[in-house]
Amino acid sequence: MKVLGIETSCDETGVAVYDTGRAGADALRAHALYSQIALHAEYGGVVPELASRDHVRKLLPLIRQTLDEAGLDIGELDGVAYTAGPGLAGALLVGAGVARSLAWALDLPAVGVHHMEGHLLAPLMEEDPPEPPFVALLVSGGHTQLVAVDAIGRYRLLGETLDDAAGEAFDKTAKLMGLPYPGGPQLAALAERGRPGAYRFSRPMTGRPGLDFSFSGLKTQVLLAWRDSDQSPDTRADIARGFEDAVVETLAIKCERALDAAGCDVLVVAGGVGANRRLRARLQQMAEKRGGRVCFPRPELCTDNGAMIAFAGALRLQAGQHETAEVKVAPRWDMAMLPPVA
Repeated sequence: MKVLGIETSCDETGVAVYDTGRAGADALRAHALYSQIALHAEYGGVVPELASRDHVRKLLPLIRQTLDEAGLDIGELDGVAYTAGPGLAGALLVGAGVARSLAWALDLPAVGVHHMEGHLLAPLMEEDPPEPPFVALLVSGGHTQLVAVDAIGRYRLLGETLDDAAGEAFDKTAKLMGLPYPGGPQLAALAERGRPGAYRFSRPMTGRPGLDFSFSGLKTQVLLAWRDSDQSPDTRADIARGFEDAVVETLAIKCERALDAAGCDVLVVAGGVGANRRLRARLQQMAEKRGGRVCFPRPELCTDNGAMIAFAGALRLQAGQHETAEVKVAPRWDMAMLPPVA
């Protein structure tokens, strides 16, 4: 099947074509992404109505561009997948409306994809993909979760953040130190220049049993350290390094506990923070020490993108799952409620 994937859950418009007739990385025939960072920068965060309007402007041209890059005519598609949730309701409706209209006009099956399942399955698009069961760390601006994957479509939540997600903590910490929006990637780049150990912050909730996370207290520690410092460029870099080390180490400790709890040694990491260089190195070190394996998507597929939606949708369409012609989205959607992929 050649499946068109559409992602419009927040502030990025993603489109891709995934071809199940090909193997490995070659199955991704083409993908394109338009980011709204510049649009929202002056507001310091995503404005939902502006996001929806920009999806309306960009989605159809991006579909045409992606089909051209894939060397396909729209009539050669075999299915359509789109993000149905979770996300911003208006933004989701743009993608769902276009996807349902295309499916109806072309008489194709269409399926709504859970955004986080898309992230979770993204590493499976790479060469030598892992087979379930495994543990997945979903770590992004909106989510930090540990999930036991018994099979594709069968997920058990092991732990999640009780407040800020890791990516959200990166962004908020960057903002309080005066870095421009979006601050998370800039904070990580700044940390590269920081001295390890110059500032040491706590590893939240690692001193007690459990797999849940909390990053709000860590954010407060950084605020106090920054407030009481000389606020020089070198100090900013040192604090950024201390913060990043604390987040990375906390995630690694919880991942190892989750692997022990699930009784396996295969870890999958997905989501925007999964592109962080230091996190990748630390989790690789942990996996090698256990004699296990950690799998990441390529960095460009860590953030929101159409490729993960096309792939997840293709698996469900191949299993005979598809939606009615009704345009519907689920801004809040528990991934545990998804049906298994037979």
